[in-house]
Amino acid sequence: MKIYRAGIDIGGTSVKGGLFGPEGQLIRKWSFPTDRSDNGSRILPDTASSIRQIFRQTGLDLKDLAGIGVGVPGAVTDHQTVNRCVNLGWGALPAGPLLSRLMDGIPVRIANDANAAALGESWAGSGRDFDSLVMVTIGTGIGAGLIQGGRIVEGAFGAAGEIGHLLVNEEEQLPCSCGGKGHLEQYASASGLAAQAEKLLASSDTPSLLRRAEHLDAEAVYKAAGLGDPLALKLTDQEARMLGLALSYVSCVFDPGIFLIGGGLSLAGDVLLEGIRRYYRKYAFHASRDTAFALAKLGPDAGIYGAARLIQI
Repeated sequence: MKIYRAGIDIGGTSVKGGLFGPEGQLIRKWSFPTDRSDNGSRILPDTASSIRQIFRQTGLDLKDLAGIGVGVPGAVTDHQTVNRCVNLGWGALPAGPLLSRLMDGIPVRIANDANAAALGESWAGSGRDFDSLVMVTIGTGIGAGLIQGGRIVEGAFGAAGEIGHLLVNEEEQLPCSCGGKGHLEQYASASGLAAQAEKLLASSDTPSLLRRAEHLDAEAVYKAAGLGDPLALKLTDQEARMLGLALSYVSCVFDPGIFLIGGGLSLAGDVLLEGIRRYYRKYAFHASRDTAFALAKLGPDAGIYGAARLIQI
């Protein structure tokens, strides 16, 4: 009887996995380093080997595995084909069929990792009471997953939710990771916030705790802001304004019941959440001004939950 499902979250640094039971309960978690050598050719074979190993260790039978869901850091079409994953070294890749073949025909469904995380929060996290949601993941970059009626909204080309590449500054001369310029994640992601901090310190003589920071990163900025540092407060306010503005654009198109804030930068907690909400309400269309906001609940496990939810049993 096919009562188990596996959820896999493939990242540029590590691959995380989860084995889920018939009631959606997480039975086992595991992880291993992502081998990006040779254009990531070992990632799927390593993933297949890890799943087989978990089933051996738990004494379960692979015949009872209904399917494998996978989240990847790139655009995905038809839940099977990855349309370029720069962080993994992949171009266009039929990842679903390839992994299924490695697993002797077990069904595989693929989704963008931000979409998978959003689906996980919709299924078992902070969004479970909402029919529609947008989960914004703020880390090294910025992505979003859109959920409507318990299903991922992917778009025609698998790029729905790529809000990190919304244009917010036409005057920017430095390139975004995608090759464009002036995109949201250049300012409001963890790496973007650190870059803006460096620029502000270089252009100002204002005393700041940030000048003595051992590591000038997003954590240092929020720590200094919590102590009332004027430059840090200016940086966190700019970040909140840009994110609030961007989400006001999203609400005009998708109009979700709730925005969830996740990713590494969400550890800033209510300070970040309240700033985004304040600016969102300033810029949003009046009918959407009272959209709910919350921090994501599942943390780094959201991706494996959502990947597993791709498989229906």
